[in-house]
Amino acid sequence: VQLQASGGGLVQFGGSLRLSCAASGIIFSINDMGWYRQAPGKQRELVAIISSGGSTNYADSAKGRFTISRDNAKKTVYLQMNSLEPEDTAVYYCNVKGRTGILGEAEFASWGQGTLVTVSS
Repeated sequence: VQLQASGGGLVQFGGSLRLSCAASGIIFSINDMGWYRQAPGKQRELVAIISSGGSTNYADSAKGRFTISRDNAKKTVYLQMNSLEPEDTAVYYCNVKGRTGILGEAEFASWGQGTLVTVSS
């Protein structure tokens, strides 16, 4: 299963960006879809995650500013980021978990290639 992320870029303090990540391949079902980020010199951290049922969980730094959503028909997860701050500068990675194979006989957990978000002050 492959993931294609897009939507990163350069934005000013207080601006907004919307990230997208589309899954493709032999997908039987998708469970959790999430966004992580890794800033220079730091470890990768969870930003937000959404379950197959639509339940969401956010990092404290993302609460109230970021919104994660998914379109199951398009096998796509989104991250709407508002009120961006320089501290949000990082490479953002999508992660999707589910089952693959004609009968869903195997699990998968795939990462996108990363999309860079840069917030200028």
